[in-house]
Amino acid sequence: MARTVTLGPDTDVLVIGLTSSENGPSIAPDDLFGDVLTAEVRAELLDQLGAVGAKGKAEELTRVPAPALLDGVTSVLAVGLGAPDKVDAEQIRRSAGVAARSLSGTEVVATTLGGLDLGAAAEGFYLGAYTFTPFRSQKSAPKPDEQPVTRVEFLVPEPDFGEEALQRAQLVAEAVATARDFVNTPPSHLFPAEFAARAQVLAEGAGLEVEVLDEKALEAGGYGGVLGVGKGSSRPPRLVRISYPGGEKKVALVGKGVTFDTGGISIKPAQNMENMTSDMAGAAAVVATVLLAARLGVSVTVTATVPMAENMPSATAQRPGDVLTQYGGTTVEVINTDAEGRLILADAIVRAGEDAPDYLIDVATLTGAQMVALGTRTPGVLGTDDFRDRVARISREVGENGWAMPFPAELRADLNSKIADLANVTPHRWGGMLSAGLFLEEFVPEGVQWAHLDVAGPAYNTGGPFGYIGKGGTGVPVRTLIAVIEDIAAE
Repeated sequence: MARTVTLGPDTDVLVIGLTSSENGPSIAPDDLFGDVLTAEVRAELLDQLGAVGAKGKAEELTRVPAPALLDGVTSVLAVGLGAPDKVDAEQIRRSAGVAARSLSGTEVVATTLGGLDLGAAAEGFYLGAYTFTPFRSQKSAPKPDEQPVTRVEFLVPEPDFGEEALQRAQLVAEAVATARDFVNTPPSHLFPAEFAARAQVLAEGAGLEVEVLDEKALEAGGYGGVLGVGKGSSRPPRLVRISYPGGEKKVALVGKGVTFDTGGISIKPAQNMENMTSDMAGAAAVVATVLLAARLGVSVTVTATVPMAENMPSATAQRPGDVLTQYGGTTVEVINTDAEGRLILADAIVRAGEDAPDYLIDVATLTGAQMVALGTRTPGVLGTDDFRDRVARISREVGENGWAMPFPAELRADLNSKIADLANVTPHRWGGMLSAGLFLEEFVPEGVQWAHLDVAGPAYNTGGPFGYIGKGGTGVPVRTLIAVIEDIAAE
């Protein structure tokens, strides 16, 4: 990505924004870039776009030949922004993402969308152009006309316009892409030890302190939840700790890292089980976020505690009815081995609490109930009331749509066990996302402001592309996490 005041000589396509109204579409912004989009050029473009039926509806794409006055540009792509009073950062991000995805095979693109919101436009273009191809052979590798756009130049009204916003957007987008890469890497190649090794390489490359506990260290330390979930796999579990010492305030991040989830002995149905490659998306987001906090130099100390395990059925797997002892001493009766995420998170939350954080945020693809309640694009946010609401609000502000959920008191008793301190599930299907949060609450240190994000649906897109989201890993909720950390830093 780059900034430029005027069109460069090698620009192939100019991307402009189009708003809709009863009087027809309008080019936005309407008060900038007069040296490129002169009155004559605007009039000619609007005539052409009107002739082919462009309305300016949100994310509508219309491509027309470039007017002769746009010297060197072959075509103009108009992307819809919707009604002028509805154009916000998220709509710009989505429209930029749609435009980027449609420009495969294009070398150099220039756009005026940065005049509306440079940071949002940059994030949208970067994330919309994202592809994941490491596992394609020459048989199915993208052809030249299928490669993502090579270079995006943002037209700006003056040379120093928005430089800080552009730099931050690029760092944020790169972090989201890192999380997507982790999630999209298949479990054959991303198992606990490999996940830990890759996270360690990235963290040490950023100059951060890293600690990796293998199965022997986990056994010695009493991490019964992580060990219990991982004991059915031939590929043993890990726990990774990454620390960024940014300031006096402390934020603990915890992410669920189940590199593949069969359900264990309580095995899942075969249909769509391949999507369980995404069950480490919480861990991916947390690792990417602590690296991003360091790159941005946020004035908050951020420590990620990331449990990693593979949940497999075998002769050594934990059974329904087993009792395990979590890190810290709480005993849990395992009623359902497919409710494994909360077991590894409980260990990590207790360990994270030993650092005396001011805030603790855990992220997990935790329950199918999240999707039943909120759909596939809306994370559920639970936790201590004030911080829960703050995280949900910030999540919506950055376009990741978090929604605050309650902790009904009557559900807590349903987690009581007849033989242990807790059961890992309730004996019914009601409020599954909420009861999972109530289970985790038992392990959160008293007095710590806490938020739990259930991203079972939003972290992995199994449908068609939309906005700046392609198929597969989405990188949710990296942008929420970093925005919350920056908000804490600004207190």
